[in-house]
Amino acid sequence: MFRRLLIANRGEIAIRVGRTAREMGIRCIGVYSEADRAALHRAAMDETVLIGGPLPVDSYLNIDHVLRAAEEARVDAVHPGYGFLSENPAFATRCAEAGLVFVGPPPDAMALSGDKIAARKSMAGEGVAVTRGVDQPLRSLDEARIVASEVGYPVLFKATAGGGGIGMSRVDRPAELTAAFESARSVALANFGNPDLLLEKYLRRARHVEVQVLLDSRDAVGFVERECSVQRRHQKLVEETPSPAVTRSLRSRLIDTAVRGLRAIGYRNAGTVEFLLHDGRFTFNEVNARLQVEHPITEMVTGVDLVRQQIRIAAGEGLEVSQSELRRHGHAIECRVNAEDPIRNFLPSPGRIVGYREPTGPGVRVDSGVAAGSLVPPYYDPLMAKLVVHAPNRRQAIEHMRRNIDAFEVRGVHTNLPFHRALLRRSEFVQGNLWTTMVADLRIAARLRSRGPWEERFAAIAAAFVASGRAARGPTFPLERPLVTRWSSAGRKERLSGGGHAVSPRRRW
Repeated sequence: MFRRLLIANRGEIAIRVGRTAREMGIRCIGVYSEADRAALHRAAMDETVLIGGPLPVDSYLNIDHVLRAAEEARVDAVHPGYGFLSENPAFATRCAEAGLVFVGPPPDAMALSGDKIAARKSMAGEGVAVTRGVDQPLRSLDEARIVASEVGYPVLFKATAGGGGIGMSRVDRPAELTAAFESARSVALANFGNPDLLLEKYLRRARHVEVQVLLDSRDAVGFVERECSVQRRHQKLVEETPSPAVTRSLRSRLIDTAVRGLRAIGYRNAGTVEFLLHDGRFTFNEVNARLQVEHPITEMVTGVDLVRQQIRIAAGEGLEVSQSELRRHGHAIECRVNAEDPIRNFLPSPGRIVGYREPTGPGVRVDSGVAAGSLVPPYYDPLMAKLVVHAPNRRQAIEHMRRNIDAFEVRGVHTNLPFHRALLRRSEFVQGNLWTTMVADLRIAARLRSRGPWEERFAAIAAAFVASGRAARGPTFPLERPLVTRWSSAGRKERLSGGGHAVSPRRRW
């Protein structure tokens, strides 16, 4: 087993990988950018190494800087988490050349599965149905026009090297094609260093369902599917397992297809095969050659630590679970808690968190990368935490999630918690009637009310003043939660939260 592991990521996934690695007796070395000097994931590591400036291209996406940190820290292996370099075959190859074990698939398999066009061809070769589209990178706008005309609108641009919904752009009519093409190329180049795009037919009211697979040199295990249809601009917001739309026979076919497809390309370690369910059938969407953001819901219903299995496979020790031994218990739901304002079209909300309280209790798990006093920088994904609940069935899981959403408190930045509250009470969600554009089609975010009672607005403004005052004096992480007061209807001053410095509205204004 490895002695020292470099975790080439930040935020909640760096903390989550480090937690399992340290339980396995592995010393964890983290990396951080200039923007993350006071980040919570640094405190969760045994050691940390500065790898560059705040922009991802200067730090978390810079292969030379990451490998230099690995050399300085004398590590045996590198875990990439998700995002950043996790699906970059060149990074996996460079790790091998430096004598480091990459905790993920082999570079060749990653190149096949991580490249959307190569994955389409591979799956089609195995007899798996794929969505209509082009099987080579688009060379020009004129070529995109021709393909879109042949496939029929609406169509979808995808970054061939992308993931997480980044670089996708839907086009409903020919007049929108030019702007969408240029925008998708720009986003793909900025996030993945590769501007290549493919084009597919866009399927209306399809469901997004995926299968988690673990493979070592001998065995493979396919897990019960995850439903990931609740999305905003192709970014997942809520995930659950199992899917309310998948029958036992369909589940068996999905798992068999996913395992067979990954085995065919010589894949090893953790991978996820995504499908679109529509018109009573499923078609292949793409392969995610990494650990998924939503992996906790799979862990909650099976009891299998996916990160532990990843590390064991990379170390040559093999899987600890077989397909015949795998059991599913109950239902799990995950809500992503992002620093963004759903009332303002999910506008990112960077800033300092001045109050933070996570829900706790049986069947509750929070994977978080922030605390009171943490700074949410503007340079990275706005994901702050993942709230996961587990219950005996879907109805109870929804009720459990509602209670814990209400108990989750974040002050100082806007969050999408109001969106989750609204979604969990929609009849479509409760009945399991989900599709990938339901958030926009039902205008769930647009129907949210403004901030709420004046007392809540007052508390948020006071908290923001505390944050700005402390920020001006420089970072003081970790900060205590501020004391915020309000006036009751009886004319008495009431305390809303404790610890830290008192806020007197009369003194402030």
